[in-house]
Amino acid sequence: MSMDLPDETRAGLLANVAPGDNSPPLSVSELSGALKRTIENAFGQVRVRGEISGFKRHASGHCYFTLKDENACIDAVIWRGNAQGLAFRPEDGAEVIATGKLTTYPGRSKYQIVIERMELAGEGALLALLDRRRKALAAEGLFAAERKRKLPFLPQVIGVVTSPTGAVIRDILHRLEDRCPTRVILWPVAVQGEGAASRIAEAIRGFPLLEPRPDLLIVARGGGSIEDLWAFNEEEVVRAASESPIPLISAVGHETDTTLIDFASDLRAPTPTAAAEIAVPVRAELYAQLSELQHRAQHCLSRRVERGRERFELTVCRWPEPATIFAPVVQRVDELGDRLPRSLAARAASARGDFNLVAGRLRRDLIDTRIERLSEKLTAAWKMAELVHPERPLSKGYVRVTSRDGRTLTRASDARTENRLTLHFGDGNVDAAVDAEPRAPVQVERKARRPYIAPQPGLFDTPEE
Repeated sequence: MSMDLPDETRAGLLANVAPGDNSPPLSVSELSGALKRTIENAFGQVRVRGEISGFKRHASGHCYFTLKDENACIDAVIWRGNAQGLAFRPEDGAEVIATGKLTTYPGRSKYQIVIERMELAGEGALLALLDRRRKALAAEGLFAAERKRKLPFLPQVIGVVTSPTGAVIRDILHRLEDRCPTRVILWPVAVQGEGAASRIAEAIRGFPLLEPRPDLLIVARGGGSIEDLWAFNEEEVVRAASESPIPLISAVGHETDTTLIDFASDLRAPTPTAAAEIAVPVRAELYAQLSELQHRAQHCLSRRVERGRERFELTVCRWPEPATIFAPVVQRVDELGDRLPRSLAARAASARGDFNLVAGRLRRDLIDTRIERLSEKLTAAWKMAELVHPERPLSKGYVRVTSRDGRTLTRASDARTENRLTLHFGDGNVDAAVDAEPRAPVQVERKARRPYIAPQPGLFDTPEE
């Protein structure tokens, strides 16, 4: 079935405005602006409950994510100023109640909620978020037992991270004064509320840079609800505690309160007062232990001396009498004393007999003859020594050349090396120097010598006798 439209309503190539039409066409921007105003006026203040999904914090500080339930979802944004005032760090899976207003984003034709305030949806949601965060950090190994360090026995400096105005710091100082006075450095921080987590993490990371550097850290806070203690469950605080190079004791809340920093610390104390008791020993007990050790050492030493004396006395009792030990030696000395005079007399008599046997052979003329022969040999050796003495040829015109230190030189190369010489003549010495260039030897012409022929004896010569 079809019907004809009037000419003025039939679609054509160009858009026509019918007579009496009061709805001119709107631009896209005008329509988007109208929608934006309508939605913002109708939903100027809303509270939405949902689960965070796809949370992303931009470099500018703005946060973008989606709120969803089992049937629908809505985009959400938190501007930087409001994001800094949140009491917790948003993360995926957390169920929250967001307060803000609805608006549209004309650039994409989308509507979204601009959140001004956001809280967790009840304690159950808070505990669920805490459990998910605990499992995620445990999977990274931040709570591993092998990361725990042994606390120092007697720390000289203790760093405390807590509020300067609460009763916690007074309890810690009072307990330390009672047990063992120790130097304490307080880093004052806010332990709850906006920005508390970042200040606590900054304090934990700042203590290792101080001088003097603390030997032990205590992060403490009094009791409170889970919301009051939430700063100690933040990820940045937990990571700062696990990365601390100084051993750390967590003392947050009462004995039944548990926070994530308790898992990352080296030791958890049930209360701040208990943390002070764990940090240092009792000085009076140390004195008592030292006295006990001194008494035991003296007792052990006296017992050792007594046992040594007993053993010595038992050993001495078993020894024989000194007279019994030295009697054979004394007897042997007496025997040798008796035999010594007789032996000396016999030895003297034997020597006298040997001398008498030799005395007959000792004659005066034999001794004189022996002495005369030896004198003749000595005279001949002396004459020979005079003949070979190096100074003897000097009287015949020869010269002995020596260096200045008295060493005799026998080669011309040695003389050139020394340069400064001493010439020894028969009547004295003369210092001399060697020319740089050696002179050519003077050639002396020698007459040819006729060979010597012994004269032959004549026929009538008589040979000499």
